[in-house]
Amino acid sequence: MGSAMRSEAVIPWVTIETLTPDVMSVASVGDTPRDFAGWQRVLQRVLSKTPALYDSLTTATLTEVIQSARDQAEEVDLAISTSVGQHRLLLRPVLGPAGDVHAVRLWLGPADAAVPEPSPAVGVIWELGSQTIEQPTGITRLAGSSAEQYVPRMSIAELFHRVSTFDRHAEVLDLLYSPQAGEKLQFDTTLAHGPAGSGRWRVTMRARDDDRTRGAWWLIEDITSEAVPSAWPTLERIGLREAHRRAGTHLAVIQLEHTSISHWLTDPAPWVRWDYLFRPVDVFHADDRARLRELSGRLQTGDSVGVTVRALDYGGGYTPTSLLLYPYPGYSSRPLAIAQLVRVGIDVPMLEPREIVEPRRPSAPIGYDDQLRHWLAGRMKRTPA
Repeated sequence: MGSAMRSEAVIPWVTIETLTPDVMSVASVGDTPRDFAGWQRVLQRVLSKTPALYDSLTTATLTEVIQSARDQAEEVDLAISTSVGQHRLLLRPVLGPAGDVHAVRLWLGPADAAVPEPSPAVGVIWELGSQTIEQPTGITRLAGSSAEQYVPRMSIAELFHRVSTFDRHAEVLDLLYSPQAGEKLQFDTTLAHGPAGSGRWRVTMRARDDDRTRGAWWLIEDITSEAVPSAWPTLERIGLREAHRRAGTHLAVIQLEHTSISHWLTDPAPWVRWDYLFRPVDVFHADDRARLRELSGRLQTGDSVGVTVRALDYGGGYTPTSLLLYPYPGYSSRPLAIAQLVRVGIDVPMLEPREIVEPRRPSAPIGYDDQLRHWLAGRMKRTPA
């Protein structure tokens, strides 16, 4: 994140998350995560570096200005006179997909100090009912994203699939699928190299279950920096993934209550269209979803369950697919399951994702086909056919 220099003192931007209407906390100070630290305490430390500011700027005044910036979604540039000269208070709101303020960024320093742009940040919303992450166009300014692959909504499985090193999937799924007031989470993650390049994001989220959202509000900060070395998957993870690829096994985490794929533990099954869908639940045929929901009770006893369903393919039809379901470890009371997917019916031709074609029969669009083609074209350039 940007900072200004004056007399060798670093003046960082302070990012205050406003993900719920009743709480504000500090997500980061400069490049440093603060994991929901009390914002008043952090700002008092900022003020203590310039004692003269105490004469002209109180915590109560700061509270009023920050809350106003949050409520009005407007930038603030306030001149402050002190005994040691003019200072500036800058506030910049970070907007979400509905125009709400997901965070307020604050910079406070001498008026003659150079103020660099803070790194890009954006707010997104996870809606449990639709199983999608709603994101504004501003996310295309973040590293690892681009205008060509932007879609208004994406599944959590798609986000996980673009991450190269991450091991907190269970914590994220726990918060997203069972949103409880007060639950929160912050983590940094590296995005896999894709058509829009690689990058590193800091994600701060709070669960919400109110009249606005049942799910979670997020703040995503772009923390890509040459000073931070790139993180790579471990040798064990690469080896296991390659072993599964060579064996032709495909494992996914499935949310049975909402009948969607939440995460691929291996390479995705190549005959299943699970990405760039308007509705992630469309990955399974509508007539098979009720059968999947009914299996949740049997899995809670610790048993494995087998079932054959119709999975959406890249040609717009459905391919019979056998699922062998196991309880997700540690989630015996939640409808999460590990599924091994096996294609059945050798008479049904397999369509690789790179072979996406027009639907076999006239129908309404089921997803973002143009963006999918762009993504697959970029993948073909990186992976030999």
